Amino acid sequence: MSAITPLSALSRESGGLAMLAIDQREALRDMLGAARHAKITDQDMTQFKIDVTKVLTPYASAVLVDREFALDEVVKQGAVAPGCALIASADQFFPGNGVPVDRVAIDQQSTPEHARELGAKAMKLLLIWRSDESPEDRRALVDDFVQRCHSQGLLAVLEPVVRAPRTSLDIDDERDILRVAEELGDSGADLYKGQMPLGGRGTDEELYAACSELDSRLATPWVILSTGVKPDLFPNAVRQAVRAGAVGFLAGRAVWSPVLPMTNVPQALRDLAAPRLIRLGEIVDEMIGKR
Repeated sequence: MSAITPLSALSRESGGLAMLAIDQREALRDMLGAARHAKITDQDMTQFKIDVTKVLTPYASAVLVDREFALDEVVKQGAVAPGCALIASADQFFPGNGVPVDRVAIDQQSTPEHARELGAKAMKLLLIWRSDESPEDRRALVDDFVQRCHSQGLLAVLEPVVRAPRTSLDIDDERDILRVAEELGDSGADLYKGQMPLGGRGTDEELYAACSELDSRLATPWVILSTGVKPDLFPNAVRQAVRAGAVGFLAGRAVWSPVLPMTNVPQALRDLAAPRLIRLGEIVDEMIGKR
């Protein structure tokens, strides 16, 4: 969908979206533990999320925060900068089969009513997409999520992520990224958060062509996520995705992962992560301005 649909509550002055994600849960605990060679407590998790929110939201148009570790606390501490919209996670993660997120349901404790009371403008649902699981069940989950958000005047952000089937070895990420877009690209959600085709690897024209294929299957505005894309490749991934029709990005690891092993996290965020986020926002503005 090449035309920009107004999402003013989440956007920059250009109309583009430069959004920060800090809603990772057990995956973040694993990353922090590996980087610091230490056991990571819930308090460590919350503090990291607060530090990221305080330091980086002056440069983001929106920030995505989870209920489990940080949502209420970032609001309590006034960590979200003025001008940065708050997005609340609506998903509950269930580990299994050796991965932190094997199954997802709507988090009944993360209600749209509470999100609205906290000042959130949107909620986000992660959806695990497997080719051998029921499309009807997926659509029912998405319909429930969208209705919940819209009942409270919140935008609904849908994040489908492709995973290998449970019953076969038939997986082709590039094919399945397009299949999930065809299935859920008209779900009624206000924003689609999609995986970057080719993992951000390839020539500019290869990335542009792949993103254009994704764009052609979506009937809603879309942004890319950074999972699966190396941080040094992500700026050009954003450039080619927005060139092809995306309205921006909603990213975490590509922005703040370099600070994971640092002892002085706020300073490292200022030195390493803030310049990355600023540059990504500039790329979005530049490419939106060329339309």
